[in-house]
Amino acid sequence: MVRFIVIAVWSLSLGLSLYPYMASAQLKQNYYANICPNVENIVKNVVQKKFQQTFVTVPATLRLFFHDCFVQGCDASVIIQSTGSNKAEKDHPDNLSLAGDGFDTVIKAKAAVDAVPSCKNKVSCADILAMATRDVVALAGGPSYAVELGRLDGLVSKATDVEGKLPQPTFNLNQLNSMFAAHGLSQTDMIALSGAHTLGFSHCNRFANRIYNFSPQNTVDPTLNKDYASQLQAMCPKNVNPLIAINMDPTTPRTFDNVYYKNLQQGKGLFTSDQILFSDTRSRPTVNTWASNSASFQNAFITAMTKLGRAGVKTGKNGNIRSDCAAFN
Repeated sequence: MVRFIVIAVWSLSLGLSLYPYMASAQLKQNYYANICPNVENIVKNVVQKKFQQTFVTVPATLRLFFHDCFVQGCDASVIIQSTGSNKAEKDHPDNLSLAGDGFDTVIKAKAAVDAVPSCKNKVSCADILAMATRDVVALAGGPSYAVELGRLDGLVSKATDVEGKLPQPTFNLNQLNSMFAAHGLSQTDMIALSGAHTLGFSHCNRFANRIYNFSPQNTVDPTLNKDYASQLQAMCPKNVNPLIAINMDPTTPRTFDNVYYKNLQQGKGLFTSDQILFSDTRSRPTVNTWASNSASFQNAFITAMTKLGRAGVKTGKNGNIRSDCAAFN
């Protein structure tokens, strides 16, 4: 999953930092118990089938959730297709690398849910994405957890809203902390969510500066493991096909585990924004803890995912339940 989130620093205000919590009042576990009681199993079965077809389902869905929640909150606005009169979020340059399998997973799960008469048009696309994200993490060997549900789908999706809202691969710790804090997420939450880079892939252009023209003094980023840098140069030669992608985690790329943090200890973070978590002494202790304690990382990841899932939740007149996840009603 190319970088899952990113972008320019947000100016923080009290209102911004409180917003995720104010909006999440309606969320609860088992929200659909009396509406569509089997919804979680329906979604899980679709996700499992999709996973059996292609592993890309895992990082694609996980990254889709991040990119959705970081722009206008967790409201499935990233799934909306552009029209002649509206360029939607998914067509912003920062979202063009989102793999189609993530969108396909949500759309197929929505179809399966709506095929049950009592569930038709009762479950939001935003909630289906949240459930599917939990399911792909578990399928890749990560923790399963109870998902808070009750989101409505957003009524707006504009490419211009994406600008400056997603974490960039060049970010330093202050930039990362500022962007995550805008969604009510702490530094610990940010480091835990960065652990999602234990899965997925990145295109070479996202980190080429680290292996070819880092600075006037250093062609290669000195925080990068020398052997790893050589491997990256071999996989991503200059003028490489821009469609070429490589694994974010060079060690266990198909397993949701804590190896991401072990890689950082060895200088094998792919992005500047990955390696900075170990290079910066403020975040290094957390990296070291999770590199040696998988259970601690998984618990922190569940906490952070739950908090992220509360970001900008739509309620009342601010949302609805789409009949087609890719189009407004």
